[in-house]
Amino acid sequence: MMTPEPASLESLRVLYQSDDYIVVDKHWDIRIDSKMWYEKHTVQAQLRHRFPQLADPSTYYGFRFCHQLDFSTSGALCVALNKAAAGQAYRCFKDRTVTKAYLALVRGRVEKETQTLDFSIGKNSSEGKTHMMCIEGTEGCENPKPCQTGLTVLEYGLYDGDSVTKVLLQPLTGRTHQLRVHCSAIGHPIVGDFTTAREQTTLHPFLPALDPKWLPQLSLRTLETTVEALLEERLEEDRKIKEEKRERARKEEERRKGRKEQRTQEESEEQRSQCQEWLSEWAGD
Repeated sequence: MMTPEPASLESLRVLYQSDDYIVVDKHWDIRIDSKMWYEKHTVQAQLRHRFPQLADPSTYYGFRFCHQLDFSTSGALCVALNKAAAGQAYRCFKDRTVTKAYLALVRGRVEKETQTLDFSIGKNSSEGKTHMMCIEGTEGCENPKPCQTGLTVLEYGLYDGDSVTKVLLQPLTGRTHQLRVHCSAIGHPIVGDFTTAREQTTLHPFLPALDPKWLPQLSLRTLETTVEALLEERLEEDRKIKEEKRERARKEEERRKGRKEQRTQEESEEQRSQCQEWLSEWAGD
């Protein structure tokens, strides 16, 4: 659960640990790692403080982070404890067999409860905006690539007196700043989005006990049931993919057997023909 207190070396919360992985609950105001000498509080530093014996001196940061979370984004962060585990995690993310979802408040009331945001995203080459990403068609947008985000409305409410919507965002692709750019593109920037709306981005649980500015008013669906539905949908997709692979393998095996039987039949006919030719020659002699 997110805490309102600033991060410290001792505040690392471990969600899961095995011989291959550690999953930690990343704090909302901390970087994963940093090369800047003045940034003392990072997840990497927390891990070194908590698990000094697990740090790998052959890596730059001592730990192999399987994915990234922005500075102001809280949530589960997976860390591989060896090279083989890191490779396996990399393949999972590369093959998109990992289901990722983010909770956020966006400005305004999102009327369409479930939708897929489909905007190609590229880098903004405009002067003063080179650190920003933008959607295709924006002036200065370079090399836009296809990008999709699933959005599900969970709750309507107020944040600091302004109308907001609590949503669950599921990145279906993995572009830089994808979630904030997509939400801004539909006119509902993320509360705290400095990159596209000149605020400080925050992606983490919003609860009145932790953030008194958030006042929920109308709940459409719970986070738990929505996440369960996402996972079940993913499992069904995986089952379909496996079934399709089995069906393709079955058809390929049938074709292989068919080609083999055809060759056997052709060989048998050739042998019979040759045998008859020998018998005719023998009878003539």
